[in-house]
Amino acid sequence: MPFACVYDVPSDEHIYAKVKAEIGKDQPEGLILQLVSKSDSGGLRHIIVWESKQGWERFQQELVAPAVGRVLAGMGISEAPPPPAVTEMELVDVVVTPRALEA
Repeated sequence: MPFACVYDVPSDEHIYAKVKAEIGKDQPEGLILQLVSKSDSGGLRHIIVWESKQGWERFQQELVAPAVGRVLAGMGISEAPPPPAVTEMELVDVVVTPRALEA
């Protein structure tokens, strides 16, 4: 069964767009679904589903963390923020429609 989790980050959609641009347009191998929305705390909430937890962790370490570091450095912030608290979800089913893949 795939790995899924939810976590909030103290960011906004503008910083998210910069980080996403740093990572690149190609979808990472193993990513099934990603939803990013505004959270009640004023930051962004990420809900993700990956083929495996190891794939997600590798993506975070190899691409996300360096991209966040570069974006923050460009904003004059030299210290990386602590990793967000992650709540794993116990999936029962995952359905992604072909139409969703066209977006």
